[in-house]
Amino acid sequence: MITLLRQRRSVAALEFALLAPTFVMAFAGVADIGFALYRWSELEQSLALGSNYALMNKTKVNSSNGQTLADNIATMVATSNSDMTASSTVIVNNGPTATVTNAGTPANSGTASNANSYYCLTGSPASWTWGTGYSSNTQTCSGGTQAGQFVTLTVSYTYTPFFNYGFINGAMTDGAVVQVN
Repeated sequence: MITLLRQRRSVAALEFALLAPTFVMAFAGVADIGFALYRWSELEQSLALGSNYALMNKTKVNSSNGQTLADNIATMVATSNSDMTASSTVIVNNGPTATVTNAGTPANSGTASNANSYYCLTGSPASWTWGTGYSSNTQTCSGGTQAGQFVTLTVSYTYTPFFNYGFINGAMTDGAVVQVN
C-alpha cells in the first residue's frame, strides 16, 4: 500500500513537471498580448487628445498660428502618456508641420500660407492626398463633400513583445484627421 502511494506522488510530480512550462508560457503569452493591447489603447488615447485639441483650437488653423498649433498638438500627442515615449507628426491643413521624435522638441516644416486654403482631403493616415487648394469652402469635392480645412495626426510607438508572434512587429502606428472648417 505504501509503495502504491509513493508511485502516485511520483506521477503527480512528473505530470506537474511536464505541464508547468506549458502553462507558464501560455500565461506569459496572454500577459504579453494584453500589454500590447494596453499600449495600443494608450496610442489611441493620444490621438483622441490631439484631435480634441485641434477641434477646440480650430480658429488657429491659419498661416499666423498654424505652426504653433502643430507644435502644441505634436508635443501633446507624443508626451501624453508618461510611461510611453511616442513619435508624432501633425500637419495643419497641408501647411505647417511639426514632428516630435521620442518626446523631443518639434521639428518644423511645411508652407505656412497653405493653412489659409481649403482642400479636398483623401487617403488614409499612411498617405494623405491634399489635392488642390481653394480660397473658400464652397468648392464641392469629387465625393460630394465640401472642401475644408484639416489637421492630420500620426502617432507611432515602438513596442517590443516578449515573444515573436508575427502579428505584433514592434511598430504601432495610427493616425486621425480632423476637419476643423
